[in-house]
Amino acid sequence: MMKRFIFTRMGVGIAVMVFLAGCTTFSKDGGFNGISSTASERIGKDAVIAKTDADWESIAKRSQRLLAKPLSMDDAVQVALLNNRGLQASYAELGLSEADLVQAGRLPNPGFTFSRTRASNGDLSIGRTFSANALSILTLPLAAHIESRRFEQTKLETADTMLKVAADARSAYVNAVAAEQAAKYAEQVRDSADASAELALRMRQAGNFSKLDYAREQAFYADAVAQQAKARQQAVAAREKLTRTMGLWGAGTQYQLPDRLPELPKERPDLNDLESYAMQNRLDIQAAKLRTQGVASSLGLSKATRFVNALDVGYLHNYETDKGHEHGYEISVEIPIFDFGSVKVARAEATYMQSVNQLAQTAIDARSEVRESYFAYVTSYDVAKHYRDEVVPLRKTISDELLLRYNGMLASVFELLADSREQVGAVNSYIDALKDYWLAETHLQQALGGRLPRAGEAQAAKGAHAADTTQPAARPASTTNSEGK
Repeated sequence: MMKRFIFTRMGVGIAVMVFLAGCTTFSKDGGFNGISSTASERIGKDAVIAKTDADWESIAKRSQRLLAKPLSMDDAVQVALLNNRGLQASYAELGLSEADLVQAGRLPNPGFTFSRTRASNGDLSIGRTFSANALSILTLPLAAHIESRRFEQTKLETADTMLKVAADARSAYVNAVAAEQAAKYAEQVRDSADASAELALRMRQAGNFSKLDYAREQAFYADAVAQQAKARQQAVAAREKLTRTMGLWGAGTQYQLPDRLPELPKERPDLNDLESYAMQNRLDIQAAKLRTQGVASSLGLSKATRFVNALDVGYLHNYETDKGHEHGYEISVEIPIFDFGSVKVARAEATYMQSVNQLAQTAIDARSEVRESYFAYVTSYDVAKHYRDEVVPLRKTISDELLLRYNGMLASVFELLADSREQVGAVNSYIDALKDYWLAETHLQQALGGRLPRAGEAQAAKGAHAADTTQPAARPASTTNSEGK
């Protein structure tokens, strides 16, 4: 009767173990739906993970459609999200993290030992042992919970990587278009300087031009040639950086850029409470919070297992010739004679304190980045607007008036050429100012978590941030500094 009860209880236990092991499986999306939602909600783009040749074929067709027309800033970001191989490689972290989660939720495989020995007197001894790591089974729920939090952390970190690639693509696009625009303008300046130098040479040969004026024209032409070569090299370098960011090669590198950057917005939006918005919206801060919480949970596990470092339970079924069959069980436990677990706990506590300070530093850096980026954003907009509304119109007025004087024979051709030289600095400065604005907007978006806040979002984030008074403790409440001796 007792034997039947034992085997019945063992059968029930094994059935429960098999059921629990079967409950932990891989998700259908592999955690990627969160990445896709972040891309759609924050930057209005599609994030796609490529696992098969069919996926890459679909990406190639979509990229070809985007590259068949002059490339816009939004299209450059989308192409980068589709083709950037570094980003695709980062998506593999999701699979690795989910594999750890599934592994943590599955029961450890049992062990089986079989022995067959014969003594010198001819007695036969047969031993069979079925064992399992009881400690791993007991701590399985907590371990699965810790890995679940780490999986969520990985999803946040991967989404943040995706947003950084999008920001890099925007920056590379702005630099490439601005560099190409500057190179084309430098080419026009060189052609104008060439014509001026040729005219000066003819007038010098005719004796109607001084040596000093002739040298000035030649020097301007020589400098224009050098500046044009430098501008072309910078344009090529900026274009190649954009190409790398978008992950293009072969025929895909023959895309066409627009002639100029997008125009400056008529009005600059009034943005307030950006620090609070960033604290609620930045994915790296959310990931750091989860990391700290996970370390705290791991510390609790370390405290629980500081003495029992290994615990194995086994069922015995032995046979010996002189004794017959033997039944029973055995427990194997590590005896804390030399190591009382204090080192394990101290390491866990140090890891927690490290994570707490890293979280605090991440928040401090984020606030500083927001302030710096916003100041650069405001300043660059004001400077670009000043060039657009003041400097460039004034230079045009001067040129128009000088042209009228030339048509009335009140100004010489060299005065026109001198005026065109003075326009070079104004035009290049406006191109740089416009480029600085779009770069500043990109950096501010990245500092805020991927996009600028919509109307009312910053104020709502400020209220939520004020209500959230939870801060990482210097030491988790469950930890007490005991040596356990």
